[in-house]
Amino acid sequence: MAIWRSAVDATHGFVHESHRDEIEAHLASEYLPSVALSVAEIGGLPVGFAGTLDGNLEMLFVDAARRGDGIGSALLAHVVRHQDVSRVDVNEQNAAAVAFYGRRGFVVAGRSEVDEAGRPYPLLHLRLSQAQPSASTASTAATPRRR
Repeated sequence: MAIWRSAVDATHGFVHESHRDEIEAHLASEYLPSVALSVAEIGGLPVGFAGTLDGNLEMLFVDAARRGDGIGSALLAHVVRHQDVSRVDVNEQNAAAVAFYGRRGFVVAGRSEVDEAGRPYPLLHLRLSQAQPSASTASTAATPRRR
């Protein structure tokens, strides 16, 4: 939960506090149990995680203090390679995330005006393009493990 909160506070300034609290209230009890979870660790300590379901990357969060260390790239490469991830929805207002996925071969395949819960946060529906850069070349000391 601390990783999620740290990441959201650093990257999702556009999300209203009440919506963030609502999502957080359901994270541990509903959202995390519904996905295959991969956790990145450095020195045995969790620093990020990714959740997947049926070829979709449902969530990818990295502790704010570790942003830019290659952890997100390592997690993404791991789930693409080992869990056949080829799709992800990303908040349109999160320009850094849109650019992150774009640099790793994801292209816009569609758009929704609201998020999956009907909240006013447009989503870009991304899919992995056929000609993709090598996301698997990310170098980091983080070790993703499926949990």
